[in-house]
Amino acid sequence: MSAGRAQTDAWIPAAPARPSSATGPAGPDPALAWSAAAAARPVVSFAAPEAFGEPVRHRVGSRTVAAAACLVLGLGLIGGAATGSWLTDDDDSASGDHFATAGTLWHNVPVDQLFPPTVQGTGAGPGGADRTWTRIAVAPDGGCAHAFDPLLQKVLAPVGCRRLLRATYTDATQSYVTTVGLLFTKADPAAMSALAHRFRTERLDRRADLMPRPYPAQGTPAAGFGSKQRASWTISVLTDAPVVAYAVSGWADGRSVDAPQPAADAVSAGATTAPAQAGLGNEAQGLADRIERRLRQSIGTVTETPS
Repeated sequence: MSAGRAQTDAWIPAAPARPSSATGPAGPDPALAWSAAAAARPVVSFAAPEAFGEPVRHRVGSRTVAAAACLVLGLGLIGGAATGSWLTDDDDSASGDHFATAGTLWHNVPVDQLFPPTVQGTGAGPGGADRTWTRIAVAPDGGCAHAFDPLLQKVLAPVGCRRLLRATYTDATQSYVTTVGLLFTKADPAAMSALAHRFRTERLDRRADLMPRPYPAQGTPAAGFGSKQRASWTISVLTDAPVVAYAVSGWADGRSVDAPQPAADAVSAGATTAPAQAGLGNEAQGLADRIERRLRQSIGTVTETPS
């Protein structure tokens, strides 16, 4: 996939009609968000009123009190604005550092840190059941040629392709296989935000004609994991890193799937499709969430390491 200038108006054919769900894509982990603390406003209090019959004391006129209150509030607001400005500047710098750092992880971080040999998925299965995924194959890092179906490649073209990392996992019973991928783009924050907005508003992550391709590996339970075996998938366009994260799952026995279903729909309550009943939506969503979490942890580790 070649790099191009950021744009959001690439034409995409209408998606084929399929059942939909009210469940939306999972959002980012709130525990990993960066935020600045707000400056506290000054509190102004007044003395208690004089009781009837007490000796007369010197009183401060109402206009004087009002003027003093305005002065205190004004100084507080000015100080708060200055503090807010400093916090904003620091946050912009920190966010920029994290974004730039994330773009280098594909060659600065060991594969076992991004794609661990074993991934624990506490509560990631249907009904909150635990999952354990074992890595069975890692693709050589490289470009994006032949890694995506043509239409998905066209959608991702505006952000470019710097590097693509992929690994395939199987569950503890070796009944399912799931490929998870991290596409490191050439885009800046504005281009990533534009692509994320397009995925969100056009629901591109729900379209079966925009499914990622799996990574099969000979001699493993994923040997027969091809395009026709894709059952469920998820795609996440990050805005705080130049990365598109995705996962696609299927049965390990190589059976084909006539009606694949996006993970966000397959994990919803009441879903009755074969991928949903088998928990393949949970496989894709659960593994993608944890690999994305590893990515964010790696960004923080590299950023905080003294040079």
